[in-house]
Amino acid sequence: MTPAPLSLEHLIRPNSVPSEKTPSVFMLHGYGSNEEDLFSFASELPEALFVLSLRAPYPMEPFGHAWYAINFEAPYGKWSDDAQAIASREKIVKFLAEACQAYQLDDQNITLLGFSQGTVLSYAVALSYPEKIKRVIALSGYINEAVIAQDYTTKDHSGLDFYCSHGQVDQVIPLEWAQKAPDFLKHLGISYTFEEYPVGHGVAPQNFYAFKKWLEDRI
Repeated sequence: MTPAPLSLEHLIRPNSVPSEKTPSVFMLHGYGSNEEDLFSFASELPEALFVLSLRAPYPMEPFGHAWYAINFEAPYGKWSDDAQAIASREKIVKFLAEACQAYQLDDQNITLLGFSQGTVLSYAVALSYPEKIKRVIALSGYINEAVIAQDYTTKDHSGLDFYCSHGQVDQVIPLEWAQKAPDFLKHLGISYTFEEYPVGHGVAPQNFYAFKKWLEDRI
């Protein structure tokens, strides 16, 4: 199947297990990467899932893409463009609807799988629009409350389920940032799993098999 011409460039791996309502997983890559990165996981994910790996909308030089700009040389340390992140959040929400219609997916059974900056956006989409998302796999990222919809605390998040993991020696995103997620999610009444691994900014094999098992148990 050739990817449909939708608002974001993407790769697909169709499900091979027929279903009247097809569950899906949307992959959101990290800063400076592209849609091919996380897509390497696709062949190992449950065959019942329709897998889509998205390309972030902002091109970088000389290559790669980003969901929002990060200035590493700002006077007061690393700085993120929250306005761009919010714009990307809305682009993702639009794409979810487009893709569900184009590929005949179940819009009530969507999983977001993010890495790093893609995790920041996965948190933002799910917490802003909990009615649109069922599960989130949040790898090596953190919750940036500034890019979540302002009215998120008024919404019902009880239907969400999160798998969160982080490297204990991550030098890109501090472990302490990720460790704030459990209390944040618990406060909103969200089911979650939080795990740490003795690695840096990446996904160790045992981490992959853990979130794969977590996902298999819920499909």
